[in-house]
Amino acid sequence: MIVVTGAAGFIGSCMVRKLNDEGHADILIVDEFSHEEKNRNLKGKKYSEKVHRNDFPGWLWEKYYFVDAIFHMGARTDTTEKDWDIFQELNLDYSKALWELCAQHNIPLIYASSAATYGLGEQGYDDRHDIVGRLHPLNPYGESKNRFDQWALQQAAQPPYWYGLKFFNVYGPNEYHKGRMASVIFHTARQIKATGGMKLFRSHREDFEDGQQSRDFIYVKDVIEVMYWLFQNRPANGLYNLGTGTARSFLDLAANTFRAMGREPNISFIDTPEDIRDTYQYFTEANMSKLREAGYSKAFYSLEEGIEDYVKGYLMEEAAY
Repeated sequence: MIVVTGAAGFIGSCMVRKLNDEGHADILIVDEFSHEEKNRNLKGKKYSEKVHRNDFPGWLWEKYYFVDAIFHMGARTDTTEKDWDIFQELNLDYSKALWELCAQHNIPLIYASSAATYGLGEQGYDDRHDIVGRLHPLNPYGESKNRFDQWALQQAAQPPYWYGLKFFNVYGPNEYHKGRMASVIFHTARQIKATGGMKLFRSHREDFEDGQQSRDFIYVKDVIEVMYWLFQNRPANGLYNLGTGTARSFLDLAANTFRAMGREPNISFIDTPEDIRDTYQYFTEANMSKLREAGYSKAFYSLEEGIEDYVKGYLMEEAAY
């Protein structure tokens, strides 16, 4: 049996689809299951059992012998949330409990870390273990992910195979429930449909022109390919970046979304909201050498290819993956 936590969410539900496509149906899905819009992500997917998030550690304690691997995608991912207790409970304590059970019962663990751990990139964007303690995340979400990475690296008792994936800016189908935290591609398509234009955040730094803020955008279909490859091939344990290795501007992103919808770009700018302005990353770009050296050789979707597939195959059809 394979376990997917956060299974009704964005990356988790796409991972369930990937497992189904690879012939796996003996899947335990774990989530809160109270969000009807999120539960739409599970329609048509095959799984053998579902367990509420709060009940899963107890279930695993009793039935660990059924489990071949855990994809732990469940987390609080809101970068604007300020209540540290929420992150302590869901992103730290919960993940520690799963880690300890996996270590005790020799269960491989693949978990979601984040590029938010890198903060402003003062230490670069290298997934080296020796810099984790020097990173300065810009918000409680990023801090919670970095603290867990640090804790994991300090543990003598480890799962037999474990991978903490530093997701960069993931976009793609099944993110419609995320509201403000959904990708800019999702919001661009929505704004174009509603108004015919798109408003991007204005730059508040002199070294970046409006729209030239850049991130490493990675399509969710690439993310699940990498996760499945890790599950199958089991390279060296540790933290791995998961981006494309190429930063692209938000202006590029928005213009390509217009083109995928068959429209000419109509882009304007608004001030970055004050509640995120001081913690806004202006540039991220994953160093992908560790994953490549571990043996992962598949090409990633380009931004143009990913946007076209996402917009035409899912957003314009209002379809889930």
